[in-house]
Amino acid sequence: MTPPLRLTLLAALSLAALAPTTLPAHAQAHAGLRGTDPWVRAWGENAQGQLGNGSVLAQQTPAAVTGIARDDVRKLSGGGGGAAAAANGFAVALLKDGTVKSWGSNATGQLGNGTTTAQSFPGTVAGLSGVSAISAGLNHVLAVKGGRILSWGSNASKQLGTGQDPTNPAKTPLPVQSLDKVKDVGAGCDFSVALRQDGTVWTWGKGDNGRLGTGPLPANTNRDTPQRVPDLTDIESISVGCEYVLALTADGTVKSWGKGTEGQLGNDTLVDSNKPVDVSYLDAVAKVFATNATSFAVLDDGSVSAWGKNTDRQLGDGTAANRTTAVVLDQLVGVQDIAGGLNYTIAALDNGSVIGWGANDVAQLGDGTTTGTTGTSTVTALPPGSQVTHVTTTMTGKSSFAY
Repeated sequence: MTPPLRLTLLAALSLAALAPTTLPAHAQAHAGLRGTDPWVRAWGENAQGQLGNGSVLAQQTPAAVTGIARDDVRKLSGGGGGAAAAANGFAVALLKDGTVKSWGSNATGQLGNGTTTAQSFPGTVAGLSGVSAISAGLNHVLAVKGGRILSWGSNASKQLGTGQDPTNPAKTPLPVQSLDKVKDVGAGCDFSVALRQDGTVWTWGKGDNGRLGTGPLPANTNRDTPQRVPDLTDIESISVGCEYVLALTADGTVKSWGKGTEGQLGNDTLVDSNKPVDVSYLDAVAKVFATNATSFAVLDDGSVSAWGKNTDRQLGDGTAANRTTAVVLDQLVGVQDIAGGLNYTIAALDNGSVIGWGANDVAQLGDGTTTGTTGTSTVTALPPGSQVTHVTTTMTGKSSFAY
């Protein structure tokens, strides 16, 4: 017998109510369906529009960056940070077609668009194409094109390496002097690092704390022209923190130099080093990550070790004590990428999720709260299945990105 029309309609409505597409966005997120969203996600502080969602309001959970799809991004790099009047959080995205987008603070021309006007949504860096690598620092940006480096933003410490007047920022990309055959770049707090294809490392910009790695310099010496870090060869990759550098060698060991007063050099001291030193008790390393002042290494066996600043438990070892040598983080499994801003850390896992730990006063961990973590606990910003493989943060701030 054909059921009455009323019962048929009720059944159809019940089935429709169960379909995921009828759930509101926030409900889909809690149901673990956020992986269907194709956009780069961002959360945390946003006073300069650095989250790229068209507003300057802080965001407690991951929200879409306007018009930037994950599948189109080769690398996203966060720069600047801070919530005070001098804050300068911004971000740049290198797309797979070789073009670059930028958004956020622009007080020193770090968006590369010819102005010093902040922008709360992504805009294309005009005239820039064929880019293969990019990095945002405290207030400047480095990009690799055809093996050579372009830079823009503040040049107050000669970090642009262009030979131009350091009192004036560069509001559009300019060529860096001397270097060619560059493989990768890293921009820190007022200094710059380049890794050449031959495995050598070159630095320029601010010389404080020995962050240039080239040996003793007179106090506060800044350098405009790239110089090679001596006695450093066969480097596979670099990771640049605010005031220090990690370099992974071809044999799986790690070198470090620069500021060391919070243990971030990992050489069992709390002193700066103006030349590369060995990170102690660490080998068989596959990846290194220098955050604001805390260091991480993923080993060949997938385990994670960390050292450095830990005042807000951003290291993740269950304590709030700085570490001068690497400690194993047993709770971290399947880590694909790690990033960290001011006193917090986030990680992308191989199940597509994003987790975080440490300080959380402006919801920079992305879990919808402003409560920091305790012990070795972590919180979840994006659930498994979110299809995220990479994370980044603003360098000295509390804005987070996942893509």
